[in-house]
Amino acid sequence: MPAKFVVKKGTTGKFRFSLHAANGEIIATSETYNTKAAALNGIKSVQKNAASASIVDQTVPVQAAPAKKAAPAKKAAAKKAPAKKR
Repeated sequence: MPAKFVVKKGTTGKFRFSLHAANGEIIATSETYNTKAAALNGIKSVQKNAASASIVDQTVPVQAAPAKKAAPAKKAAAKKAPAKKR
C-alpha cells in the first residue's frame, strides 16, 4: 500500500491531516485548520513542496568565526628615574 494523507475532524471541530507511510505508521502531522478546504490546501502544499525541500539541521552547533589575533601589545615606555639633585 502506498503512503497516504488522512484528514480528520477533531472534537473541537477543527481539521488536521497526517501523512501515513506505506507500512501505516504516521510520519507527519499537520497543524489544525478551521476548515476542511484549508486542510486539503495544506496537503497540496506539502505534496508540491516536500520533494524539493532542503534539510536544515539545527542540532549541529554553529561554528564561530575564527578569533582575530590580538594586536601585539605596545611596549610601555621605560620610565626614567628622576634626575638626582646635587
